[in-house]
Amino acid sequence: MLREPVSIDECIYFTNRSIGDGKIRAWIFRNKCPKCSKGLIGKPRDKKTVKVKIRAKEYVCGECGYQIPADEYEESLNVCVKYICPNCKYEGETEIPFKRKKIQVYDDEEMKKKTIDVIRFQCGGCGKNIDITKKMK
Repeated sequence: MLREPVSIDECIYFTNRSIGDGKIRAWIFRNKCPKCSKGLIGKPRDKKTVKVKIRAKEYVCGECGYQIPADEYEESLNVCVKYICPNCKYEGETEIPFKRKKIQVYDDEEMKKKTIDVIRFQCGGCGKNIDITKKMK
């Protein structure tokens, strides 16, 4: 049984989506700081506006200010997923490493292939791939 987040503040990533006839809820918990073990690691905040710097290339501890490069930190994270498969209606949950893969899909509006980032896992019932796509503009 996966532990669900109580607040969005304890997550780095959270999504709740419908995919066809299925549903997906996915989240990534913030890890504790390896240096001080008190604070949680997250993106740095702007000092004036106190908003999170979304495009920052590093993660920072809120307590001691310890910095970790984004690539190194994201390799240590796991995605927790609760889902209802759009193919077989199987209800399941899984925990997978946070690795985005690039796949090609055909865009009907632009009439050409596009490369998009996805988190891919297999259904526990039918074994088919289920993709969580990065939100596109």
